[in-house]
Amino acid sequence: MSEMDEKVLDEAMESSTEENASETKEDENVTSTEETAETAENADAEASEADSEDPDKKKSFFKKKKDKKDEQIEELTDKVKRQMAEFDNFRKRTEKEKSQMYDMGAKTIVEKILPVIDNFERGLAAVPEDNKEDAFVVGMDKIYRQMLTVLEEAGVKPIEAVGAEFDPNFHNAVMHVEDETLGENVVAEELQKGYMYRDTVVRHSMVKVAN
Repeated sequence: MSEMDEKVLDEAMESSTEENASETKEDENVTSTEETAETAENADAEASEADSEDPDKKKSFFKKKKDKKDEQIEELTDKVKRQMAEFDNFRKRTEKEKSQMYDMGAKTIVEKILPVIDNFERGLAAVPEDNKEDAFVVGMDKIYRQMLTVLEEAGVKPIEAVGAEFDPNFHNAVMHVEDETLGENVVAEELQKGYMYRDTVVRHSMVKVAN
């Protein structure tokens, strides 16, 4: 074999070796690229999974916080409702106590005025028929009637007695009389007039009861 042939052969072998090395390098590059792509895909998938899990965790975390806040709001709301109910009960109780105190005070005043009314009635009843037209007597009668009107406007009214059936809640029997014209247990005569303040008896009527 000549030197020229050997040289050509060497160049061919070198060229083949370089091609093989280039192919090998390309294969390695492709494999590396594929592995890198696969790694990136796996990383993306893991990140996606992590992201998909994180919102739930965050949601669960915030949900717990929200539930706790809602519980606090409910507790405060219940507390406010209880306090409002207690205040309303206190207001009603106070108003009732004030009303009772007012009624007690008014009843006390009425009790003190009733003897004055009794004296007016006794004085007017003792006036002779000939003097009932006197100016003084007429003036006293007007004052008496004015006092009755004021008491009536304040809620004071006399208790019906004569001709009514005896009722121990309103009448105080001090005498019993025989009277065939009246039914049994009927008030025959009123000795002292009784009065009521609204629905409360201020003074019972002092009466005679027929048997």
